[in-house]
Amino acid sequence: MTHAEQIASQLNVKPSQVTAVITLLDEGNTVPFIARYRKEMTGSLDDEQIRIIADELIRLRGLDERRVSILASIEEQGKLTDELRDSINAAVSMTALEDLYAPYKKKRRTRAMVAREKGLEPLAELILKQTSDSPEEAAKQFINEQVPNIEEALQGARDIVAEIISENANVRAATREKALKFGKVRVERIKDSVDEKAVYESYYEFEGNVNRLLPHQILAITRGEKEGVLRVHVDVPERDWLNAIQVEFEEDIISPFAEQLELAIRDSAERLLLPAIERDVRREKGEVADNHAIQVFATNLRALLGQAPLANHVVLGLDPGFRTGCKVAVVDATGKLLDTGVIYPHEPKNDWKGSINTLQDMINRHHVTLITIGNGTASRETERLAAELVRAQHAAPLQTKYLIVNEAGASVYSASSLARAEFPDLDVTIRGAVSIARRAQDPLAELVKIDPKSIGVGMYQHDVDQTALTHALDGVVESVVNSVGVDVNTASSALLTHVAGIGPKLATNIVTHRDSNGPFKSRTALKKVAGLGPKAFEQAAGFMRIRNGANPLEESAIHPESYAIAESILARAALTVDSSIPDRIAALESLTAKTSLEELAKELNCGVPTLKDILEQLVRPGRDPRADTPAPILRSDVLKAEDLLTGMQLKGTVRNVVDFGAFVDIGVKQDGLLHKSQIPFGTVLKVGDIIDVEIQKIEAERGRIGLGWVKA
Repeated sequence: MTHAEQIASQLNVKPSQVTAVITLLDEGNTVPFIARYRKEMTGSLDDEQIRIIADELIRLRGLDERRVSILASIEEQGKLTDELRDSINAAVSMTALEDLYAPYKKKRRTRAMVAREKGLEPLAELILKQTSDSPEEAAKQFINEQVPNIEEALQGARDIVAEIISENANVRAATREKALKFGKVRVERIKDSVDEKAVYESYYEFEGNVNRLLPHQILAITRGEKEGVLRVHVDVPERDWLNAIQVEFEEDIISPFAEQLELAIRDSAERLLLPAIERDVRREKGEVADNHAIQVFATNLRALLGQAPLANHVVLGLDPGFRTGCKVAVVDATGKLLDTGVIYPHEPKNDWKGSINTLQDMINRHHVTLITIGNGTASRETERLAAELVRAQHAAPLQTKYLIVNEAGASVYSASSLARAEFPDLDVTIRGAVSIARRAQDPLAELVKIDPKSIGVGMYQHDVDQTALTHALDGVVESVVNSVGVDVNTASSALLTHVAGIGPKLATNIVTHRDSNGPFKSRTALKKVAGLGPKAFEQAAGFMRIRNGANPLEESAIHPESYAIAESILARAALTVDSSIPDRIAALESLTAKTSLEELAKELNCGVPTLKDILEQLVRPGRDPRADTPAPILRSDVLKAEDLLTGMQLKGTVRNVVDFGAFVDIGVKQDGLLHKSQIPFGTVLKVGDIIDVEIQKIEAERGRIGLGWVKA
């Protein structure tokens, strides 16, 4: 099968679709560009499918490179047979390839290698052939200075046989398959190990089937092992490994060499095969767990970045703290910094009244309409301060409210080179408050400034493959940024970096050009940016927005290459690019009622998918997909943990989704857990979802709140 056929089978799409994507990728096109502007070629494959194709293509090509390397190595050794070549060419996974290569791989000095150097390989062949010779008589022929006696000769021959058995590709594959199906994982606590908070208590004496282990269990066990708390074993039933060996190396019970083969089999299994299979099983299950955890993180990150922005708010951001005080930053509706300060409402200063007065003054001077509070240390204590402020303003015209925001990564941002460039004269601690203020206004624009791994919506993110995690999360950020689009005249270099075809260097060049020459008046003007060539312009232009520019089409996601088609559609509907949206809606509905999309696409010489996208943009230019997500809950009063009662119903915001349920912010210090058993079948929760929940269980001493689902 070709690469396209293999991937098409996996995705259940046509090989021609995959072939088109591969061609486009090889031509240097980006995933967002292909997904949005080459639908006719790909059969409208979406962003996620195209990313899978891109990743699988890299994997398969890596497999091909390894295949070529292995074939060259074995051929160089003069051991490449036609049968072996066919087997290597037919291998569809790296594991299968490495199994075939195992006997020919250069390795450290082994017992079998030493035995071969002593000339004992012919004796090993007699054991494998199960001849009718006497083992002792046969062994006598190999006694010399290096092999002083019969027992050492037979031991050396068995060492060779044991290695041959353990390196047999069929034996390894069969044993591994059985281990993955029927093996058991045993976990025990290492004596005298330190586990102060009993984090791994569930695994002190644990046993489970390999094929039933859940990803979060695998990750927890692996972490406990790395921290020196747990010891892990994989047990494979004897019948499974013994049968796998005997299929390939059959004993002849009437042969005098039967006992020698039996001894070699036992030695091979215990010393070589089973330890290797244990490593394989641990690696394979670990990869599955990693991939699952990465997918959970990616899904949560996509939802977090896709949260609705709170536009038109002047925001006061509070980064809470005790001894060092609460840092304050006020930003206007565009995110521009207006004011900063530090208040000390908590211990040890306890300047509650002074803090209230300082905040009230800032609110009055800057017409603040929203207070955002980071959810870290002292957040709920600071929430009481905000609630008191809001209550005092009950009759005020502004009606300021407050919102708890996830502050994960704020400290990372505040110490970054990006933050230093943005606020060179600002104290590092105040920069965090600015980030907290801006997160409510536009979560995407602010969070792209932070390494996604620092945002904290994952599970065991520091334990998984960091390269794979970074790749997946970067793909999510790129996908969301291009789905939303960016205003090229206001976007930061951090946001522009993720636009298709741009990257860090071009993003910096765009901002530098904008600062030197003023706002871009058109998308074409982007071509004047240093280093932004035709290919980069083609990839990026459709995702860039020019507000109030010369051509209204440039506020939309219509690509410049399709302007002529858009103008032809408008002309047929007796409209222009300056026509109002209500006029466009009525006229275009009339046009499509008279002429089918297929006929119109044929007349305009474009595909139906492209035509549909253009029509959508003409009636809703530059529509932000985040507008469809629920707005955050703005609060005006604080809810204390002691206020909670079993049976109480509340609205909450989903903060994190994990294997065993979802953590929900219900307005108290500790997020509640909505266990997966409480979530209706078929319901998929996302970070940022607003849901109705009921308090089911309160464990104050453990800081745990159990939640139940409330039907809408």
